[in-house]
Amino acid sequence: MKSVQKIDLGLTGYDELFMNDAERKENKLPRIYDIPLSEIDDFPDHPFKVKLDEDMDQLVQSIKERGIITPVTLRPKEDGRYEIVSGHRRRKACELAGFDTVKAEVREMTRDEAIILMVESNLQRSVILPSEKAFSYKMRLEAMKRQAGRPAQDNYSPLGNNSFGTKSSDEMAAEVGESKNTIFRYIHLTELIPELLDLVDEGRIAFRPAVELSYLQKEEQSALLEQIAYVDATPSLAQAIKLKRFSQDGKLNNEVIESIMSEEKPNQREKINIKYAEARRFIPASVPYEKTGEYILKALEYYHRYQERQKSRNDAR
Repeated sequence: MKSVQKIDLGLTGYDELFMNDAERKENKLPRIYDIPLSEIDDFPDHPFKVKLDEDMDQLVQSIKERGIITPVTLRPKEDGRYEIVSGHRRRKACELAGFDTVKAEVREMTRDEAIILMVESNLQRSVILPSEKAFSYKMRLEAMKRQAGRPAQDNYSPLGNNSFGTKSSDEMAAEVGESKNTIFRYIHLTELIPELLDLVDEGRIAFRPAVELSYLQKEEQSALLEQIAYVDATPSLAQAIKLKRFSQDGKLNNEVIESIMSEEKPNQREKINIKYAEARRFIPASVPYEKTGEYILKALEYYHRYQERQKSRNDAR
């Protein structure tokens, strides 16, 4: 198992929580302030989701009973307000608990220092969604390159062979405990349209097929999303690779997507296959493609009612 380099986040330790201001000053630690929640702004493009789930309910209850154990970390803004760097869930929990302020340490730091701290502190969580890793890895790697004076580049290779960022990506791989290739694959997931990325977060599309699909043009991804909804199935790795190949050859269209997605896969749920071209002649032109399945179900429902009425009439004779 790969060892992960321990990262010093500079966050408040347990012993530090009970120091008074004089002790904190003597130890060269930032003071803890009670900052009004109304003066705190979100971190720009924050990639981590703050969910109102059972874990949040437990955090809210804990804060009501014991208060904030670990202060949030804020960065002062030029307009006199604050930007939250670490502790987004704690801030939200304080708000839900009815608090007006939150305990915080305020640190002077650059934008890139704030990005790196924000990402590293959130990567300590036990559950991290693929989309969260994707955008946070991208933000952190770009910040590291800027700090090192290296050029940024948007075209990330999933094979990790970006010579311009080799040193930064090597450093990041050592710190987060992922291979360089895996980091670049995650970063390329940011090319997926939000709806497909949601399916990755939900576990309906696996990681490797998702990486292949991220190379499709945005309009091709939208067409694929409609087909996924229609057939109630997501692409396997083999199908995703085939879709990518057709896209790169400039030959991916609705018919090709339908053909590839209609291929049977191992462990695929049993389903009824209806060729769209055959069904289309019975469907009014005013019905859009994405509503086809809904129209067919309604037609079957009406036909079922018709049969029931016919049966009742025959029984009454």
